[in-house]
Formats: sequence, structure tokens, C-alpha cells
Amino acid sequence: MSIRKSILAVAAPLSMLALGACATSFKADVARFQQLPPAQGQTFFIEAGSAEMQGGLEFQTYASLVSQRLTQYGYRPAESRDGAQLVVALDYGVDNGRQQIVSRPAPFYGPYGGGWGGGWGRWGRFGGWGGYRPFYPGGWGAWGSGWGGWGGTEIDSYTYYTSFLDMRISRAADGARLFEGHAKARSANDRLTELVPNLVDAMFAGFPGRSGEEVRITIPPKPKG
Repeated sequence: MSIRKSILAVAAPLSMLALGACATSFKADVARFQQLPPAQGQTFFIEAGSAEMQGGLEFQTYASLVSQRLTQYGYRPAESRDGAQLVVALDYGVDNGRQQIVSRPAPFYGPYGGGWGGGWGRWGRFGGWGGYRPFYPGGWGAWGSGWGGWGGTEIDSYTYYTSFLDMRISRAADGARLFEGHAKARSANDRLTELVPNLVDAMFAGFPGRSGEEVRITIPPKPKG
């Protein structure tokens, strides 16, 4: 089944954008399939997608965020699964990280002063997301242009993490699936306490969405304090 792709930016107050100007926006890819009837106060109960998460304090924190969003869209939380018309299954996680290496031309340093295409002293310089950035010195230039020669190559080593949030909504009476949503994102860290709330925001941007459409959601940085 093909998935239509589009881009959606989540609106934010101008004050929030001003405070977060130096921070980085959170970008997530969200795919949703749904046959949800219009919200008319149907009751729901949220359970964990895996047994080890059920009842945990961390899971309850994220389930509370989802519950708040569903309530905003016209649904009502139930005290137990037996009293719910809809069952919401929630799962989330982050991988162990992957390394990506990017090379680019090194900057050129002037004649005589640069020495051997940039100098040997730049070995072991750090950059990027804490990655290792070795410098490979360049070759010799003509005598008339000094020792600078060509600039050589710099290599950046980045570690990125992929996080996800899965949400499924089923009808309690017969188990019929009414909604399936999957959100995923790359980030420079693996802190679920930061990633999952952003993924929840992305999941509910334009909820329930057009079935079969994959959208790129941009969440503006939240103000500090």
C-alpha cells in the first residue's frame, strides 16, 4: 500500500519561537491509518504495548500525555478497561545509536603560515555531536606559494539515535482496529523523557490525519524554564 507524503509544521506562539531561536526543532515522520468514527465522547483506556511497561511510572507519564490529547479531541478516559469503548495500545523506544561519517574538504591556510596544508597540530580535534574529527594534512604546494598546498580532508563522526512511538486504537467490543499510527525521529541523544513527549506532539498533529498519508512534522523548540 502506497503512502502519500507531505509536510506539516506545528504552530507555536511567537514568544515560544523567540525563546527557542537558538535551539533545534524536532522533526518526526508520522504514518497513520485510520477508520475512526467522529469523536462523540467515547471512553478510552490506555495500556502498554508490552507487558514490562504496564504499570510502570515512566509509562504512566507518557500515557497521561496521550490521555490529555485524546480528551482534547473529544474522547473521555475510562477508569478501567472493562468500562472503555476504545482500547489504546501505546509503545515507544529508542535504539542504541548509529555512527555516521561525513568527509569534506579542509579549509586552506595561507602560504608559509599554514604549514603542510593546515598544520599537524589539528590532529584529535573534536566537533559535531562529540564526534572525533581527525585532520589529514595536504600535499606540498609550489615553492612560490609556500607550504600550504591543498587543504586535505576533514572527517566528522556523528552518533545519531532513532526513536519511535506506536499507537493503536481498537474497539473494545470486538477488537476491531480503528487507528494505527507510527512516529519516528532521529536525534543527537537517546533521552526518552525528551523524545517521547515530542513524538506524542507529532502523533497528534492534525489527528487523526488522512489514512495512508506519511507526514513530516516539525515541532518548534520548547522555551527553557
